[in-house]
Amino acid sequence: MDDATTYVGLDAHQDHIAVAMLRGQGREWTELRFGGDRRGLEKLVRCLSEETVKGAVVSAYEAGPLGYALQRRLESAGICCQVVAPSLIAVKPGDRIKTDRRDARKLALQLRAGLLTAVCPPSEGEEAVRDLCRCREAAREDLTRARHRLSKMLLRRGRVYRDSKPWTLKHRRWLRSQVWEHPADRTVFEEYLLAIEQLEDRHRALETAIEEQARQEIYREPVSWLRCMRGFDTVNAMTVVAELHGIARFSSPRQLMAYLGLVPTESSSGHSRRQGGITKTGNRHARTALINAAWHQRHTPRLGATLRARRRGQPAAVIALADRAQRRLNRRFLHLVLRRGKPPQKAVVAVARELVGLVWTLLVLYPRLAAAGELTT
Repeated sequence: MDDATTYVGLDAHQDHIAVAMLRGQGREWTELRFGGDRRGLEKLVRCLSEETVKGAVVSAYEAGPLGYALQRRLESAGICCQVVAPSLIAVKPGDRIKTDRRDARKLALQLRAGLLTAVCPPSEGEEAVRDLCRCREAAREDLTRARHRLSKMLLRRGRVYRDSKPWTLKHRRWLRSQVWEHPADRTVFEEYLLAIEQLEDRHRALETAIEEQARQEIYREPVSWLRCMRGFDTVNAMTVVAELHGIARFSSPRQLMAYLGLVPTESSSGHSRRQGGITKTGNRHARTALINAAWHQRHTPRLGATLRARRRGQPAAVIALADRAQRRLNRRFLHLVLRRGKPPQKAVVAVARELVGLVWTLLVLYPRLAAAGELTT
């Protein structure tokens, strides 16, 4: 360690920022507190900029609701700042006291020891597209809840639709044909139905916005390549690409699988080895998108008109990989369900883990081949 380096732990909140500074290998602390507004942030920047005169300054704070604005402001001032994963910060089992001051000190100590795991911050543009995909996901959840409210209201009144799948045109005509004797029932029904129609419009508008972003140069190639694989439409492919921004930072598929929380938990000691369910750490949104794509692999491999249209004009190597993936993942699913007797839910998670390796190959390895001119259309 460099004795001239100052290690700064930042316990950042909406209203204030607790700062603990440790110089080199020394034991003497400098503790400060700044406001969380713009004036307080500028005071923090000036304070840390003065420390850069004495030597290097390295700071860190936990990822959370404050996002990356603090990190970007410090980096723009020439101050190294890491955003670290809170779930990977070491905690003493016997430590029962938690304060902002102690949290800042802990960050500075672990930063000096090299024990913190930094997350890869997205650029402002990448964060905006990522939030757009998450907004569409939230709208989808709101729509599902609104539909449940209406269906449960109808169920309480003894009106159950049984002719076909719900929310088809036939189902909607059945909904419009309902007659209510009590004015209160009619009001509730119409309000629930209006909420559903508004959320459907909102959901469609967000999907259109995502499709427009997918046509941008930075996303056009990876999204079009992913769409060659079964289970990836434009929205699902954009979600994966936006959530895994800078996917080239993962040196291997296994590293990406662990980041997505698709590897099994393990508790091993000596000759004993126990594995459990998946860790579910890392990016939940990308993991959900990949599991949704994995569900499509249970169907018999085939090339329909929609998938054929998506592949038109794409590199032959990408199409060949997509064909191999379709056959391989389907065999994997059938083997786990039919031969090993696994529940379909567990089999799909295993298929999703294998799908991650194929996605890594498509988004990391193939762009390098394309840059070298080894991929042909």
